[in-house]
Amino acid sequence: MSTEFTFAIKSTCFDEDYRPSDNTRITTNFANLARGESRQENLRNTLKMIDNRFNALAHWDNPTGDRYSVNLDIISVQMRFEGQGNDRDLPVIEILKTSVVDRKTNECIEGIVGNNFSSYVRDYDFSVLLPEYARHQHEFGAPENFGDLHGKLFKCFVNSKTYKDNFAKAPVICLSVSSSKTYHRTENRHPVLGVEYHQDEYSLTDEYFKKMGMKVRYFMPANSAAPLAFYFSGDLLRDYTDLELISTISTMDTFQKIYRPEIYNANSAAGKSYQPSLKHQDYSLTRIVYDREERSRLAAEQGRYAEEHFIKPYRAILEQWSAQSHF
Repeated sequence: MSTEFTFAIKSTCFDEDYRPSDNTRITTNFANLARGESRQENLRNTLKMIDNRFNALAHWDNPTGDRYSVNLDIISVQMRFEGQGNDRDLPVIEILKTSVVDRKTNECIEGIVGNNFSSYVRDYDFSVLLPEYARHQHEFGAPENFGDLHGKLFKCFVNSKTYKDNFAKAPVICLSVSSSKTYHRTENRHPVLGVEYHQDEYSLTDEYFKKMGMKVRYFMPANSAAPLAFYFSGDLLRDYTDLELISTISTMDTFQKIYRPEIYNANSAAGKSYQPSLKHQDYSLTRIVYDREERSRLAAEQGRYAEEHFIKPYRAILEQWSAQSHF
């Protein structure tokens, strides 16, 4: 019996009243902020940081620095197997979509879809499969087929009718640079993305996203403390407008200042040769409450959840589909 995957998406507004649904990955950046006693203050401060960062970068025709506001929608992706007598929708991916409100013209401008990236299968790969591999092999590394299934699932979604009916452009994911690599500043400078960095060797995350059909470039925008990693499938510099790029920078630079202040809220900016470190001591904290240890623990729990509810029950179907799929 042949297997076909279909996708459905649900959009949820991320604002100061946001509350995670029961099936939202609780390690997701936005979901983590929306829990506990400080939830509404966390959300309000985060959104204000994003708006301030956007206006600082979009400074032209913006003399008072308050022309723009960024709206965020959480895009939750569910997958269903067709042709298997299975009518259960499985949550697989969550991403963010930005849009920009121009207060001067009262126009709502499309932003970029992607930005943050959350995936149950990625939790399984990095929090269950990799540690098990390291224990058995007694060395750091990854299995030969590491990321193959996840990559094909992601490409299947991006190539699906569901994606194309809802989004006009390919996704851009923006993440932290790797603390295991050294980055070197180049002479290339983009008016919005900032100065470009290169590295001599790709990280495991870079290789993982390559299997998702995405290339990577590293840029440090103006007034940032460290480069950001931008993952994309087309031409990052030509396919997106300045305001689209700024919407991603302002959103993800803000999240990184909260979650990795040692790198992105450091009191001195990255130099010509830069190796990020979460052990760096000279940094400032935001006013936003966040428990990083809890997030790491929950990632492992959700990796095991993915194993129990996705990988194990559907292993035969997934392996057959993966072997037959060519993207």
